[in-house]
Amino acid sequence: MDDTAAPKADVRCPVCETPVFAGDSFCEACGHPLGAPACTSCGAPAVDAEGYCERCGVRQPTSRDHAELELDGGTAGVTDKGLRRSRNEDAMALLSTDTRTVVVVCDGVGSSPRADEASAAAVETACAALGRGVSTEEAFGLASRAVGKLATSVDDAPACTYVSVVVEGGRITLAWAGDSRAYWLSTGPRPTRTNPSADTQPVETDPPPHARPVETGLPTDTRPVETDLSAGSPPVEASADTRPVGVLPAAAIRSAVTGQVVGTQLTVDDAAPTGEITAWLGADYGDVRPHVRVLEPETPGLLLVCSDGLWRYLDGYTFPSTGSPLDMARAMLRHALDSGGQDNVTIVLIPLGDAHG
Repeated sequence: MDDTAAPKADVRCPVCETPVFAGDSFCEACGHPLGAPACTSCGAPAVDAEGYCERCGVRQPTSRDHAELELDGGTAGVTDKGLRRSRNEDAMALLSTDTRTVVVVCDGVGSSPRADEASAAAVETACAALGRGVSTEEAFGLASRAVGKLATSVDDAPACTYVSVVVEGGRITLAWAGDSRAYWLSTGPRPTRTNPSADTQPVETDPPPHARPVETGLPTDTRPVETDLSAGSPPVEASADTRPVGVLPAAAIRSAVTGQVVGTQLTVDDAAPTGEITAWLGADYGDVRPHVRVLEPETPGLLLVCSDGLWRYLDGYTFPSTGSPLDMARAMLRHALDSGGQDNVTIVLIPLGDAHG
């Protein structure tokens, strides 16, 4: 009898356990590719091309599950998939040149397909453009088109929120759409605007009929943000199609005064009172335009850029007041995870002046 015509008894498919021939590439019974990567959970060499174990079903860790970045000068960020999500649909990009620091954070919209691809495409495109000196608005447009190209139809349209920061010559330029946020953390006064007209951006006053819902199971914060006109910034006239986004919210982090460190929200969410986001990057939105704000801090501080995986847990939070920006970002991540970690978490801290330098 020819022994090569029969499978060896100790060689079996890791998925269906059918005996297979030594040297075979696929199991003839179930089609599983032999020699696949081993699962980090059960150890079986049964991980498919999508990163899931075909034996136990566990998704394998990826480089996006947890990542940390730190730039010369102290700017640092962390991103983590959290405790309840199977993958990280947040993305961040950090860049430092001789004259500017660029940060982009995007949160994939969970109700859209391939949301992780949307956020990755947006941060890569926008950060590269901003690093080249492209205007904030143009970089936003390039990112929006990059996300739009991922769609196969309006019913298969990956989507993400967006917030970008360019720091150059002591000036902060913010742009955003959706509910990813930026905060100013400082012991001194809040930063002042340098160009009030740049802070008003036409937006839709009512949620579009295709507003993206907030994912179920997450805590929501749908209370309106208070505005403060006492900080020396002139009021912005509001019309039927213009929302004043140039004034700084007075109670953006309610009760979040930590000793002398105060957190001030610099962005205003595009969100309906019922929680749906009303602006995002994606082929199913159309002509999305960013809010833009230009600020100049008067005192040293930290600019915090984050996804809702952090800011949903900021009420009453005591911000860390010592350590490097990376240490502080790690501490904020621990807080988000200890508070439930129900969503992906991305945190970037940019030191300005001599803060934590």
